[in-house]
Amino acid sequence: MSKIRTVRGDIAPETLGVTLLHEHVLTMPSAVVKDRDLELSNEAVMTMEVAHLQAAGGRALVEMSPRDYGRNPAGLKRISEATGVHIIAITGWIKEAGYTQWSSGRSEQALAEEMIRDIETGMDDTDIRAGVIKAGSSKGVITPEEAKVLRAAALAHGKTGALVSTHTEAGTMGVEQAEALMAGGVPAERILIGHCDRNMDWDYHVRLAKLGVTLGYDQIGKEKYFPDSLRVSFIKRLVEAGYGDQIALSGDLARQAYFPGYGGWRGPGFGYVLWRFAPWLREVGVEAAVIDRMLIETPRRLLAF
Repeated sequence: MSKIRTVRGDIAPETLGVTLLHEHVLTMPSAVVKDRDLELSNEAVMTMEVAHLQAAGGRALVEMSPRDYGRNPAGLKRISEATGVHIIAITGWIKEAGYTQWSSGRSEQALAEEMIRDIETGMDDTDIRAGVIKAGSSKGVITPEEAKVLRAAALAHGKTGALVSTHTEAGTMGVEQAEALMAGGVPAERILIGHCDRNMDWDYHVRLAKLGVTLGYDQIGKEKYFPDSLRVSFIKRLVEAGYGDQIALSGDLARQAYFPGYGGWRGPGFGYVLWRFAPWLREVGVEAAVIDRMLIETPRRLLAF
């Protein structure tokens, strides 16, 4: 029987509901990043922000902070219990700049075994288990260390069946990531390439879609990179080209400035995808059933294993 693994335990896939597939709730990346805006450590504030997602109609999110980004599984469980929102935690790594202190000198098998332990036993000396595998790469390159982690992610997927969700720096190397994971035995339908909308090159998006992977449009609300109007246009074109079932929506909100609770009064917050972006897609002619697949059925398919 398939299941989705949350920080409160396994649930039946059909109970998941509207889901954001790439977010951050509790992070302390100070070991690798000297930017206090990236520290999300106030549980009271983030409990309120997750409650805002629930008020907007959200029922679940994937918290994409791995070990090298200061994950907090116990805190995630408390927030999930307080709000009723399902939170899926992750295992794995982001990119070489953040994790060499943990990965250097270790074999891909050893890294895979750590990921498997996080999924099957528990993370960071707890019994709270991860439900997604993360791997990533640097801007314009997959370094040898990152290639090792991608191979390890493929091994961990082979043992567990969990989704592999990636970080692409500025939306680069997504095709290469997908090819590396598939060469390691991960089926295309079990791969989510992150941050595709940091690289608004239409041909790049079509190449990914033709590989059969899911495209993460997970920078929604971040108009400092590209306007949401362009994201809306690309998504509509992908739907018209027959790739509507390969699109995942999210905001990747990883800074205090993105959350009203931290004083980011112009920040989108977790509710933005649901109360503004999804209706915008509907306004330009994307059918409600297609949007529901992006927010409900595609997350359900990807997260179940």
